[in-house]
Amino acid sequence: MPLRPAGCEAFLSRGIRFAGDARASRVCRLFQSLVALSLAAGSAFGQIEADTQKNTIRGTVVNALTQMPISRALVHSLDDRYAALTDGDGRFEFTLPKPETDRGHSNRRMDVEITQGGGTRLDLAAQKPGFLEDYPNRREVPAAPGSDITIFLLPEGLITGRVTASGEPVPDLHIQLFVKQVEDGLPRWRSTTTARVNSSGEFRFAELSPGEYKLATNEGMDNDPAGIDPGAQPYAFPPVYFPTAADFSGAATIAVAAGQTVEADLSVTRQPYYYVKIPIANSDIAGGINVSVEGQHGPGYSLGYNSATQKIEGLLPAGNYVVEASTNGMNSMTGTVNLRVRNAPAEGPAMILVRNSSISLDVKEEFSDTTGKGSKPIWNARQRTWTDSRGPRSYLEAGIEAADDDFTGSRRGAAGPNDSMVIENVAPGRYWLRLSSSRGYVASATLGGVDLLHEPLVVGSGSNMTVEVEMRDDGGKIDCTVPAMKALESSSDATARPGSSIPEMPVYFVPLPTGSGQFQMMRIVGLKKFESPLMAPGDYLVLAFANEQPVLAYRDAEAMRAYESKGAVVHVAAGQKVSVELHVIADTE
Repeated sequence: MPLRPAGCEAFLSRGIRFAGDARASRVCRLFQSLVALSLAAGSAFGQIEADTQKNTIRGTVVNALTQMPISRALVHSLDDRYAALTDGDGRFEFTLPKPETDRGHSNRRMDVEITQGGGTRLDLAAQKPGFLEDYPNRREVPAAPGSDITIFLLPEGLITGRVTASGEPVPDLHIQLFVKQVEDGLPRWRSTTTARVNSSGEFRFAELSPGEYKLATNEGMDNDPAGIDPGAQPYAFPPVYFPTAADFSGAATIAVAAGQTVEADLSVTRQPYYYVKIPIANSDIAGGINVSVEGQHGPGYSLGYNSATQKIEGLLPAGNYVVEASTNGMNSMTGTVNLRVRNAPAEGPAMILVRNSSISLDVKEEFSDTTGKGSKPIWNARQRTWTDSRGPRSYLEAGIEAADDDFTGSRRGAAGPNDSMVIENVAPGRYWLRLSSSRGYVASATLGGVDLLHEPLVVGSGSNMTVEVEMRDDGGKIDCTVPAMKALESSSDATARPGSSIPEMPVYFVPLPTGSGQFQMMRIVGLKKFESPLMAPGDYLVLAFANEQPVLAYRDAEAMRAYESKGAVVHVAAGQKVSVELHVIADTE
């Protein structure tokens, strides 16, 4: 009896009969071919599924506070070529195209980055209403195919409140929000945004990062129809700082934590306002005139310049005021008068605008290295652009920063007989002198015996001041060791690379208040041992962090006390090197 191909028994068991052995052989061979094709297709499908796995990025979006998954969050690549919504469990998934190669060339798509291993990588971010899209230390999450990542979202903070006068809501006022920020190592209050009070007297500030805030009402006229008649006494609501302070210094600080809602009600008082005028003696100058009422660090009171009458005009309640006017342009001018309003219209004394001051830097070089190493910056001033590699301008940058308010002066370069530097158009006030050098260090900066590296510079009207600056290059260095950092094979590998898992560690050299050191910062990539740049002699607190600290108030002695036990204090002497071992400070410390 002829043998039948394997698999034919399945047909016979179902009652299928063949007309002959030859036909049975043909049918069985066809059956075997179908089975083989089916198995091959299954194998191919498995391979496709495996390839898909290799090009798939999965992850979860969670609440950074509660660690709970967030549904319906939008996850997207930074170039917005890939996007997906998370499911009910906070999960998302992307399937990337297979990398294309052409004679060894890598994928040319701009949205997919090729890592050293030949795979692809996306930088992903997530967002959802009620959570912050941007906040300090937030980072996009790099993801490679086959990875399963976690993206954290921080819940927003809220400040809500109600504005009333004698218990009744005051609609249509505007509330100004201020936030404390760290700029150049100093904490400063900055105006951010405004919110309009609705018909019920309510307001709301959303999407707030954790931090400290202050609130103030903007000045607002009373919209009572009875007060609109010509000749009627005007009434308005003067600005009030939360909760009931008359100026910014008396305002309470509102601390907002992540996901927290803070109630902050304000009470305003309706007061009569009076017309005031201040003539400007030399108002024939070119350019516009800006007017501010000093004594209120914030929105304060509002006056304006009337070019037709050549006077500063407006409305103010009874009180004492300092009114300042300034012009724009290269040869700017400033004037100030005192104004007193006594429950009646008032006219102040004539204001004289005086040209602003200039600050010249007389730089004395005490360099042991006379090769003149330094950068060659490009200067832009007085409609001229040039590259200047001579003298101090080849390595030194100078600027000023207000010590008392929000104004920041501009830095300008000027060609002089000694390649001097000049900061022009400086209005009267107190300023910090900021000097940054790519060669050596600033040993001293003085004016009339005042140490401007530690004391503010006081600028009057129409003065030309000269600051004596001494530059030296005999500083010391600090040898740093970080036991927790995995060392690389050589320092030449210490560069950030796409797709690399090597951590980047910021190191801060913070001068102690009693010393003469100057602040420096380094970013270290993967090195266990490294050397600081040239440091000005003095005492330093050296801090190494796991992540960059954009709000580190290194110029605020009180704020830095919290870090004294977390860093290392070292003394740097001229021409010497000192060693220190550092502990990496985590974000949770």
